[in-house]
Amino acid sequence: MINNLRRGVAEVISAKRRLEIQKGKLLDNINAFDEQARRAVRYNKDDIARHMLERKNLTLLQIQRLDKQISGLDTEKNKLQQLEKNLAAKIEEIRTRIEIIKAQYSAAEAEVRIKESVTGILDEVSDLGIALNKAEEKLGKLKAKSQTLDEMIDSGMLTDYSSNEDKVEKELENITVQKSVEDELMRLKSKRRKKILEGYGQQDQEEEYIAR
Repeated sequence: MINNLRRGVAEVISAKRRLEIQKGKLLDNINAFDEQARRAVRYNKDDIARHMLERKNLTLLQIQRLDKQISGLDTEKNKLQQLEKNLAAKIEEIRTRIEIIKAQYSAAEAEVRIKESVTGILDEVSDLGIALNKAEEKLGKLKAKSQTLDEMIDSGMLTDYSSNEDKVEKELENITVQKSVEDELMRLKSKRRKKILEGYGQQDQEEEYIAR
């Protein structure tokens, strides 16, 4: 649009220059008509002088019309130039607003992304909180169950089979140890008697040899 206005201003200026050139030619004609009228008067050629003056005045009327046209073109040129300035300023304002809108849009997008991220984090935290509450609830139930079982064991309602098994195992171990001890003691006594008997037998043999 600005380029069209600039072309319009250029055309107006070009038209004004053509009119000014035409005006210059008419002014030259007026000088020629004046000179011809003066010469006709010197030679008493009133008809010729009158005709030259008529043409001069007609030319002056043309010049007046050209001046109006030139003035009108000046006014049109000024209007177009002012319009061009206003339009350029308006376009610059629009460009500035566009840049501001772009910046605001980018900021809004960034804000939305941040809020979405925060929302996602809050959702995750909420899920973790729910899971933690469930875990704490299960832990509380297990603790309550354990406490109940302890109370039942203490009150005799339940038999601690693990403790009985430990006692039986210990008694079996004691019996095994005692048996091993008794067996070992019997072997030692047996060896001792054998040695004593062997000693007695050797002594009898010596006494019999001496008696002989």
